[in-house]
Amino acid sequence: MRQAEITRNTLETQIRVKLDLDGQGISRLETGIGFFDHMLDQIARHGAFDLEVEARGDLHIDGHHTVEDVGIAIGQAFAQAVGDKKGLTRYGHAYVPLDEALSRVVVDLSGRPGLVFEVAFTAAAIGGLDTQLVHEFFQGFVNHGNVTLHADNLRGCNAHHQCETLFKAFGRALRMAVTPDARLAGSIPSTKGTL
Repeated sequence: MRQAEITRNTLETQIRVKLDLDGQGISRLETGIGFFDHMLDQIARHGAFDLEVEARGDLHIDGHHTVEDVGIAIGQAFAQAVGDKKGLTRYGHAYVPLDEALSRVVVDLSGRPGLVFEVAFTAAAIGGLDTQLVHEFFQGFVNHGNVTLHADNLRGCNAHHQCETLFKAFGRALRMAVTPDARLAGSIPSTKGTL
């Protein structure tokens, strides 16, 4: 069963994440930031993952700690759920459009955290989400999921569309990467023999 449940409690946030990589795209999300919940729903829906996130954070300050720590907790859950990566495709990629916006996300379950994030948002905030925090979410995810991730918004003038295409593409790229490849049955997809 490729599932995990993570609890992360700090002086700034209290977070519980439950993840099922073989789900049906069902989510239950409560971060206190409505637009962020909408983006997390894109990951679940387009990744075909079941995802639950309950987060209580110091939103009276701003959303930074909540968004970053949710990224960390989802990354931890992902690393646990994906296990030893035997027989997995390992790499995933997706291009996703939404009206005028187009984003590309490429992922490698490399065991090495790395983020290249090329996104120039056209607005400083979308709903209650500071667009600077999108980078912090992905940085937290890759650092604790041990994933290499390239995220590029190729075009777009509406920040909502830019952001949504990123999260949809992220979900689809992860879905491809964690899909079992029967030709690799039981082997690690690396010449090193480990990831």
